[in-house]
Amino acid sequence: MKNATITALNHAMATRQPVAFAKNLSDGTEFLLPDPHAPEALNEAGRLALAADKSTTHVLGSESWFIEARNPAPRLVLVGAVHIAQALAPLASMSGFEVILIDPRQGFGNQERFPGANLVNDWPDEALNQLKPDMRTAVVTLTHDPKLDDPALDRALHSNAFYIGALGSRKTHAARLERLSALGHQAESLQRIRGPVGLDIGSVTTPEIALSIIAEIVAVRRGGSLGLRVK
Repeated sequence: MKNATITALNHAMATRQPVAFAKNLSDGTEFLLPDPHAPEALNEAGRLALAADKSTTHVLGSESWFIEARNPAPRLVLVGAVHIAQALAPLASMSGFEVILIDPRQGFGNQERFPGANLVNDWPDEALNQLKPDMRTAVVTLTHDPKLDDPALDRALHSNAFYIGALGSRKTHAARLERLSALGHQAESLQRIRGPVGLDIGSVTTPEIALSIIAEIVAVRRGGSLGLRVK
């Protein structure tokens, strides 16, 4: 891999830009797709590889190209360093997510309660403004506190996050939707919020609730069945 390609790949990784690395197996020609100088059929193959999140070999005419999908790591942004977060964070990490925990209350969001965690002790709206949730980011609010949850959900709804969830009862969620509506969010946008969060697996304990949340996130990400979602 050429130095210029490595530099471009590192930049794409740092800025969370999805790219596909394509290499001609015959003459060593390289592209980072999409590239306006690459054949459109090759750019399309790169788009398909990224959508499938899978590397592949593509035959273009008489040439074979190796295409490596370089998507940014999936992220789970948790708002609220609460007990469910303590159970959910390791489950998400084991499922391949980079976990970021936001809580301005350092008495909750600290290394003692979350050893080794990626902690952000800013207010959720400020933190999400910096994180810029993208199509490979899930956002889940856990605090039950409108001062923390509502600003986070507001920012998430203005983003491309593939999943937005909020912990709380139906009554709590209805009141939450009213407040977000007052901020200017339309009904179609508010339907993006999954609340009460998680698949309906009859969960009762904290670990079970965490399991229901990560199961729903994975189902949305992978296009799985959400037939158990009705609550």
